[in-house]
Amino acid sequence: MAEENAENNEQEKNDDIIHDITPVSGMYENWFLDYASYVILERAVPAIGDGFKPVQRRIMHAMKEMDDGRFNKVANVIGSTMQFHPHGDASIGDAIVNLGQKDLLIETQGNWGDIRTGDSAAAPRYIEARLSKFALDVVYNPQTTDWQLSYDGRKKEPVTLPVKFPLLLAQGVEGIAVGLSTKILPHNFCEIIKAAIDHLKGKNPSIYPDFPTGGMADFSEYNEGMRGGRVKVRAKIEEYDKKTLIIKDIPFGTTTTSLIDSIIKANDKGKIKVKQVIDNTAQDVEILVSLAPGQSPDITIDALYAFTDCESSISPNACVIIDDKPHFMSVNDILKINTDQTVDLLTQELEIKRGELREKILFSSLEKIFIENRIYRDIEECETWDAVLETIDQGLEPFKPQFYREINQDDIIKLTEIRIKRISKFDAFKSDELLRKLEEELKETEYHLANIIDYAIAYYSNLLKKYGEGKERKTEIKSFDAIDTTIVAANNQKLYVNRQDGFVGYALKKDEFVCECSDIDDIIVIRRDGKCVVSRIADKVFMGKDILHVGIWKKGDDRMTYNLVYLDGKSGRSMIKRFNVTAVTRDKEYDLTKKNKGSKVLYLTANPNGEAEVINVKLTSGSKARKKVFDFDFADIDIKGRGAGGNILTRYPVRKIELKSEGVSTLSGLDIWYDESVGRLNKDERGIHIGNFNGDDNILVIYKDGSYELTSYELTNHYEGAKVQLIERFDPKKVVSVIYYDGESKNYYVKRFQIETTTINKKFNFISEAAGSKLLIASTFDKTTIEVEFIRGKGKDSESEELALEEQIDVKGWKAMGNKLSQFTVKKVKFIEGENIKKEVAEDDEDDDDTHGVGDTIELF
Repeated sequence: MAEENAENNEQEKNDDIIHDITPVSGMYENWFLDYASYVILERAVPAIGDGFKPVQRRIMHAMKEMDDGRFNKVANVIGSTMQFHPHGDASIGDAIVNLGQKDLLIETQGNWGDIRTGDSAAAPRYIEARLSKFALDVVYNPQTTDWQLSYDGRKKEPVTLPVKFPLLLAQGVEGIAVGLSTKILPHNFCEIIKAAIDHLKGKNPSIYPDFPTGGMADFSEYNEGMRGGRVKVRAKIEEYDKKTLIIKDIPFGTTTTSLIDSIIKANDKGKIKVKQVIDNTAQDVEILVSLAPGQSPDITIDALYAFTDCESSISPNACVIIDDKPHFMSVNDILKINTDQTVDLLTQELEIKRGELREKILFSSLEKIFIENRIYRDIEECETWDAVLETIDQGLEPFKPQFYREINQDDIIKLTEIRIKRISKFDAFKSDELLRKLEEELKETEYHLANIIDYAIAYYSNLLKKYGEGKERKTEIKSFDAIDTTIVAANNQKLYVNRQDGFVGYALKKDEFVCECSDIDDIIVIRRDGKCVVSRIADKVFMGKDILHVGIWKKGDDRMTYNLVYLDGKSGRSMIKRFNVTAVTRDKEYDLTKKNKGSKVLYLTANPNGEAEVINVKLTSGSKARKKVFDFDFADIDIKGRGAGGNILTRYPVRKIELKSEGVSTLSGLDIWYDESVGRLNKDERGIHIGNFNGDDNILVIYKDGSYELTSYELTNHYEGAKVQLIERFDPKKVVSVIYYDGESKNYYVKRFQIETTTINKKFNFISEAAGSKLLIASTFDKTTIEVEFIRGKGKDSESEELALEEQIDVKGWKAMGNKLSQFTVKKVKFIEGENIKKEVAEDDEDDDDTHGVGDTIELF
């Protein structure tokens, strides 16, 4: 019986335990939601009010409490912050270093690491920090701060700091919470202030990020920093010489170490070919990339952008806490909210100041009345404290209407605390002077409150003047053109073909060699049965038996022309056609014949520039044709689509077709445009049309430093738009007219010359190489008219004169000094107009007005 009772008691106990257990779903629903809310609000996402995450806010509050104008060990700052932040020293230390590296709120001393190289900061006991003057000016004001108890209830900490500046946009922030993340990119200090002023003036501001690592960035898809936007960032790569590239700035989010590693990795994979990478980074970033023999600098620059961390893409995602909830918004909206908040805070500060001034005026007036009217003597006979207060109150009664509020007991008590010494030395004149100054200050404060927007604009303007120096934009805003990886990829493989068995690839080293290629190329195959297939290259891929042609296929290439003769299996006729293959679906077979059974290819050539050869056609001896041997010129037929049936070559059986003579291109010249914004050539009609090019034509580039260069018209060429003065198709008969300043003689010269050199991709300096020499105007018009403003003597008014450059000097060698532009002091030079005498030249250069800057004025001093 006792055993049964024991078992029952145990069972009841177990039942109670089971009933007390919360279901897992309930725990997940409640605990996980609490955890997610905590991470979002208290750790990962910044508040819109001050732009700080909680740990950053507590660091700033602790540093303000410690601030005495001297540097403090970061270890001490961490210790002080731990009174407010319950998450240990490691997270606080990392947050302090992050704030210090942004060089805005914290002045640093010691080794704080380097965001460019990825070097970490020294231990907290070795480095020191203190608040910057900017932080002290804009972040703190105890009178406008909302306070709350710290986590243990022992101290008070700010709910948010009263920041009078869009700090969140200036510093940027990144955080990963539960179910969401935030990534706000840093923006330029000066541009933020100017945009805030624009907003206060009623304009619609727009700002773009500015990265501390410099480099170049394309913000065309920035989308105001909201989700779905994208920023492309690039390193700044320049041609040090023909065998070396130099990287001066790196993309935001990378380091010199990671960048170099990505270059080495791309080289090992064969995407690029470099000989050596040297890191000379010290005060400035400098990475030297030595090219392998035979590698083009321009193509290698594109390859670095395509295959390494020299170009990266950043996806912004502006998320902030507003009223204890996460909100996704644009950076422009954040700027407006922060600017409006600054106006509110300035209003609060002015209202507090107005109240304080009113109280000072009130008490100073009471003191003056109390002393001048000798009210203090009336209290000598009072025997009780209440009698003293009542006597003073009665003495002040006639004067009460002049005060802005009622006089209370506290005011009277303060009068009783005035010392006899102060009463005896009271100076009515000084008192009146003090009251006058206080009233003027009150009047000024009330004026600012009535014109708070103007006051806020002045406040921001003062911040710009006080702290804007040295904070100019570091990241260059540019538009990036898309890089075709198949063009810039280094040839790291060799293409082979087994024509009979139908295999193509770079692993068939015992078979026929075709060409060098890249492992990301596409290959095209045309077989004997008239089928065409395009496929991605591999070590070994089956493309169909009996291959006639195999080569590298480039999408959109409308100059590669195939000349084809095939036998139609149904009619027995021999058909002839010319076609391009510009767009296909990979691994899909396309029939180049009329799709009749038994059709086969009799003759095929691939011509990179649309060449049209002459063939010799021999018919069978048993054919009924009168003429059994004849020639045919492919130039007699048009280039049509891939699916066209073609023209009839002959109705009779063909015994043999042979090449009789090589052909020339039947395509028109290639129209080339120059897009100054990206410094690249294109065929897409973007920018300035610089000419129609054929064969060995070249481009003439005249640079602002007084040098010229001949280049090819390859679309992979790079030009630095800011350094280009003139760019056009090179005509050796054209004369270049130039005005330049000689730094040695301090005179202005005019010269005219023809380009006599033929070396490609080499710069030649055609003005004086003395320090201070500069090119003012360069023109290739036959007739060039300028307006020169000059001063004949000291103190005289300036005069103007129009000059035709072709009348000033004869054509001489490109090394000639030239003639002096004027014997008087030249003040301005203005390019009036240019004209070409030959009609055909004028048509070729119809866009030269834009290139030469017609109407532009050059200020000389």
